[in-house]
Amino acid sequence: MTHILFNPLSNNKNGKVIAEQLLEKIGSSEAVLKDVTQIPDAVEYLVSMPAEESVILCGGDGTINFLANFFRDKKVSVDSVRCSILYHAAGSGNDFAREFTEDKMDENGCIDLKPYIVNLPTVTVKGKTSLFLNGIGYGIDGYCCRVGDDIRATSTGDKPINYAAIAIKGIFFYFKPANATVTVDGQVHKFKKVWLAPTMNGNYYGGGMKITPQQNRLNKERTVTVAVWHGSGVLKTLMMFPKIFEGLLSQYPKYVSYFTGKQVKVEFDSPRDLQIDGETVRDVSEYSVNC
Repeated sequence: MTHILFNPLSNNKNGKVIAEQLLEKIGSSEAVLKDVTQIPDAVEYLVSMPAEESVILCGGDGTINFLANFFRDKKVSVDSVRCSILYHAAGSGNDFAREFTEDKMDENGCIDLKPYIVNLPTVTVKGKTSLFLNGIGYGIDGYCCRVGDDIRATSTGDKPINYAAIAIKGIFFYFKPANATVTVDGQVHKFKKVWLAPTMNGNYYGGGMKITPQQNRLNKERTVTVAVWHGSGVLKTLMMFPKIFEGLLSQYPKYVSYFTGKQVKVEFDSPRDLQIDGETVRDVSEYSVNC
């Protein structure tokens, strides 16, 4: 039997609809739906599952992040789960799933999740340490998440947030770049006028921005990639912005610098907003990453 664990809050509260479509594809005689938010202890649930059963996690990047950190908090290894854990994208951004072509999925559009939620890097912000799946956004990307949260909190409907529009308005009017110190494996790099300084475990974040196309989340060294966008004026920044969705920011080496390593610390000279796999942390002066 296949257990489809869906997050009803995913994809602007359309997570159940997508899970029901998956159930119809598999067949109700072969699979059952379960609301993951109604399971008291998801880790215990998965560990107790027999090897011949299978689980499909149906949600967004935040759902995977939650599960990985739940295993960490419970001090339980993912390897202790005997059944298969698959993933079916049902979020609004789906940055994790963007890295997988159809030939890397099964016939139901599912990904083998287990290899991707072990040995994840950690981020420490304001004294709290957690695992992250895709990346840490710091700068205008964090600003966009904060504005999106504010819009969502005051909106009466489920209209998707237009983050690209938020970014463009921010670049023009509201967001001011900061000076930054970026330390990677002990090497210190200083930058002025930094628009963003994310540390990435994957390629995508922010709903399709391919900020680090060279990063391999399963690389043998288990390193992460830091991208620093710096020094560009408003008009140049706006001109470059579409390239982030194509993974082509490396065309601008004068303004975009990349670093790879295991230990990262990013410090801004004034607080900015930050996002961890889409979850916003406000007014952050620094963050550190440990692989």
